[in-house]
Amino acid sequence: MAKNLLKIVEATQLRETPLPDFESGDTIAVHLRVIEGEKERIQIFQGTVISIRGGGANRTFTVRKISGGIGVERIFPFHSPRIARVEVKRRGKVRRAKLYYLRNLRGKAARIKERMRDS
Repeated sequence: MAKNLLKIVEATQLRETPLPDFESGDTIAVHLRVIEGEKERIQIFQGTVISIRGGGANRTFTVRKISGGIGVERIFPFHSPRIARVEVKRRGKVRRAKLYYLRNLRGKAARIKERMRDS
């Protein structure tokens, strides 16, 4: 009974419009709604997906980018109402689910090969 009730409550928190399919290693652009005072604008955070974790309403993905020579990581909930949309810029070819090793790489060493065909 409690599990069914939990599933019902969790289902109300899920996003109506699904995000596109992406995996670790893909380069994506996350369009965020930012509210400053009474104005609302869209801010784009573009980077590489280094992890996807969780399930249901608790599912999140982590995006890493280099800004001004400094690595910036941001964790986004999949079902956040702040996410306007997500664009997949390029598909990456990786053999890991979690790409935390990219934190220790610099410059060209941190590049990820592009997947030519979706398989």
